[in-house]
Amino acid sequence: MVTLAGVTGVVNHAARCHDAPMLARLAHAFALSLVTVCPGALPCRAEVFSFAAFSGATGQEVVIYSSLDERLAQPLIAGFQAENPDVAVRYEDLLTGQIAARIVAETDAGGVTADFAFSSAMDLQVKLANDGYAQEATVPESAAWPRWANWRNMAFALTFEPAVLVYNRPAFAGSAPPASRYELVQWLARGGVALHGRIGTYDIQKSAVGFLFLARDQEHYPDIWSVIRAMGAAGVQEFATSQEILERVSDGRLLVGYNILGSYAADWARSHPDVGLVLPRDFTVVVSRVGLVPRAAGRPDLGARFLAFVMSKAGQTILAEKLRLPAVSLEVSAENSAGAMEAALGAQLRPVPVSPGLLVYLDQSKRARLIARWQAALSGD
Repeated sequence: MVTLAGVTGVVNHAARCHDAPMLARLAHAFALSLVTVCPGALPCRAEVFSFAAFSGATGQEVVIYSSLDERLAQPLIAGFQAENPDVAVRYEDLLTGQIAARIVAETDAGGVTADFAFSSAMDLQVKLANDGYAQEATVPESAAWPRWANWRNMAFALTFEPAVLVYNRPAFAGSAPPASRYELVQWLARGGVALHGRIGTYDIQKSAVGFLFLARDQEHYPDIWSVIRAMGAAGVQEFATSQEILERVSDGRLLVGYNILGSYAADWARSHPDVGLVLPRDFTVVVSRVGLVPRAAGRPDLGARFLAFVMSKAGQTILAEKLRLPAVSLEVSAENSAGAMEAALGAQLRPVPVSPGLLVYLDQSKRARLIARWQAALSGD
């Protein structure tokens, strides 16, 4: 059984320059406003956070559109500004669909847009790049970046986040939780009516990551639909968010959660000791948050500089140790990294490549067919 870093008390060795003193320096520069920012009639509101340059200089500001909560992003911003003290940061916290919509609308209107976009919607980010809304950003780390994680030096995977099984620890006292899809089916069969309604997963119609995990499951595991039918027979409960599942696993309403985003699960498990997690040993799908420099960036040089920082050893270490988002860079040797997971799990890991292959998940007819098959399997058809 393999667990993600942090859950078992891994020591944090992040560089001290990214700790409390640096964050304190941000406090005086921090301002929050909630404003309507989308062009035209787009129904889009963003939380906008401004961070003054550490040096007090004015005139340089990098604009970031991101789906990562600002609270989590603060250490990353602090690290970037420590290396670029004359650069201010404007951080706009948006939903993934809003990021794509704004970049398209602002570019098509002939204006400027974000200098850097960072989103958990892999498919939408790749579509932006594929449709000409991103520009090439050659940064020092790009040559050594994994091939699956770099599409034409335009879209880069910046995190390494596996899908995991989560389980209620007290319910498995004295026994091992299922650690593969086959074991999950066997566990459900043995448990019978006692397990009815005690397994949960994402509602793939409401959860983009849940849909992506299922789509990849069927590519890697021909018998996946027997697993789905077994979950359906066991009265699987579907939820839109990771938190809803994790809350129920914590208090025992659910005993197992299937295909849960590992970064959220690991973060939750650190403060909820009754939650355990397992990387499935038959295969583990890995998704990533994707960064790019938009074609219509007002300061593409600063966008590329922020991208380079996130890809650097320092930036990747902050992702892994401060944000608890596993690092892609093989320079980062901490447990919460691609390198550590690959050393432990090897070919078991199946990262989703950053490539136009992701666009198939945006095809509405294919999406409808997969959802229909999912619903049929859950109902026993």
